[in-house]
Amino acid sequence: MVRTLVIVLLGTSVVGVVVGILPGISADNGWAVLTAAILVGLLGTALRPLLVRVLSAIGWPGVVLGWLVAQSLLVYLALWLTPGVHVDNFWSAFWASWFGAILMSAGLWVITAGQPGVATRHLLRVNRHFRRSVPPIDTPGVLFIQIDGLSAPLARWAVHAGNLPTLGRWLSTGSHTLTEWHAQLPATTPASQAGLLHGASDQVPAFRWYEKSTGRLVVTNQPADSAMVESRCSDGRGLLAEGGVSVSNVFSGDAPTSLLTMSTVPAKQNGPARYLSAYLLDPFGLTQSLVLTVGEIVKELHQARRQRLRQVTPRMHRDWRYVLLRGATNVLLRHLNLAVIAEQMMRGAPVVFCDFVDYDEIAHHAGPARPESLAALEGIDGVLATLEEVAAAAPRPYHLVVLSDHGQSQGATFEQRYGLRLDELIKRLTAAGGVAAPEENEQAGRANVLQAGLRRDAGQREEVPGRPAGEEIVVAAGGNLALVYLARVPGRVPLEEIEERYPALLAGLTGHPGIGWVMVRSRADGPIVLGRAGRRRLADDHVEGLDPLLGFGPRAADDLRRHDGLANTGDLVINSLFDPVSHEVAAFEELIGCHGGMGGAQSRPMLIHPRSLTVPAELIGADAVHRVLVGWLEQIGCRKSADLIREG
Repeated sequence: MVRTLVIVLLGTSVVGVVVGILPGISADNGWAVLTAAILVGLLGTALRPLLVRVLSAIGWPGVVLGWLVAQSLLVYLALWLTPGVHVDNFWSAFWASWFGAILMSAGLWVITAGQPGVATRHLLRVNRHFRRSVPPIDTPGVLFIQIDGLSAPLARWAVHAGNLPTLGRWLSTGSHTLTEWHAQLPATTPASQAGLLHGASDQVPAFRWYEKSTGRLVVTNQPADSAMVESRCSDGRGLLAEGGVSVSNVFSGDAPTSLLTMSTVPAKQNGPARYLSAYLLDPFGLTQSLVLTVGEIVKELHQARRQRLRQVTPRMHRDWRYVLLRGATNVLLRHLNLAVIAEQMMRGAPVVFCDFVDYDEIAHHAGPARPESLAALEGIDGVLATLEEVAAAAPRPYHLVVLSDHGQSQGATFEQRYGLRLDELIKRLTAAGGVAAPEENEQAGRANVLQAGLRRDAGQREEVPGRPAGEEIVVAAGGNLALVYLARVPGRVPLEEIEERYPALLAGLTGHPGIGWVMVRSRADGPIVLGRAGRRRLADDHVEGLDPLLGFGPRAADDLRRHDGLANTGDLVINSLFDPVSHEVAAFEELIGCHGGMGGAQSRPMLIHPRSLTVPAELIGADAVHRVLVGWLEQIGCRKSADLIREG
């Protein structure tokens, strides 16, 4: 009641400021202003659902026009109907609606910062017609929220430091527990989601890779490539196969409903999806998000400048593309995800899986434990608080599960340390006729998530630099892992042939201070890991000299044995240095926080789950986590067991 009164007073104040400042609008007294504010709210509640349906049916022209003028029409009607308020024409109301929306958004941000209640009530109000149409359901559902890039060690620290009050409350009350699991090589989102959602992480050898058989460079944040990879992963029985919903993921998990998911972008779109139309036409949605996006951009400019003035190291240049992308992922995409999840819960969806990418995005550029990254975590924790309240009003009870796909490791980049990129080093060592290094564009995928729901012809594959004719070597880097291909030589090229073709290559790589180890396959000895002062045969773990995997963890050899058997792995698999004291790595991309290879917390994701849903003592790999998640769905009754399906 108090919050409602505060919002009414805020709305009245906003109308009063608008009337007092803008020409063409006047009011006789304060009661007229209060009446106008109430009428604006009532008309919006009554008429906006009808406007959404009508304008969505028109397509994009209707949605864009509606976003521009729908609220203006409601404001104009409210002012015209209010005794004692005088408005000269529609354009006066148009400017009043936009100026008022900006003031209202800023005021709500100040008043409700950190309070999920206002957002919850709005989400329940806009989805009330779905809730009313769904009878109560006794079988619990599961909401999986992926916090992209959050390592288990940092999650524990953030909980203890008070940065994650919602998760801290769940853990301290004993309703949930935190389990760490091991992300096998490569520690990256596409590989982990292929495992988590499909149990098929072995189909993804890296974030990007080269396929000699087709001459194709595969980049998993491109819609056509992610669709192709999912076709290899899917058996029709993914995690979300039975009535599930995929939101903002790389792969769909075979979900019947897939929204903002990279692998299921439609090839043709005649207009926006209904959920996008509702978001765009909701002044609490896009208009407020745009205001907060501007605030996020200003905050990023301040934080980047602060890093420079304080001479924080390591750091990187954060250009205008990242500034805009941060605003998009940390505000627009987060708010859109929340709106979509809330609607699906009100519809009674049995299982929803959504990836929130904002922390990972900021951590790449600022560092995983820097203040701006932790602030993004706090924002996601606020989303969890809102979803907890929404779940309490849903037609079925929900188990809330929070997990990550990998962690991040920090360090100055390879180029920052040594003044050259890995592909340039390889070119020097080989004197090859051409070395192709695809553009490192992981962050472009964040924009693709938004574009997926907005573009026409979004399913067409975007051009990605591949191997131009005549080039000999392709270097595909992701984080501090790189796969190197002798592109003209079919099949996996053995160590002996590599040394014959490029005598200085292996010795030059292993002798470089920025390289931790190089894995190749020998004709005689199978996979071998080469280091600066020794080598290790993976077939029998025989070590000559100093073990190159020393310091990379007890599972390093097992991870490399597995990776050696993956289709389309590199002729050379290269990992950067890892400093066991500072825990720093040297990304082959220009990212301060990175993941993909070995070293540090990047291979230590977490799983926060209700205590009633148990896990084994060890969870090795995303495929193992997938089996646990499927078991939970079968246990609570929102998925049929494989035995029942076979019997049927």
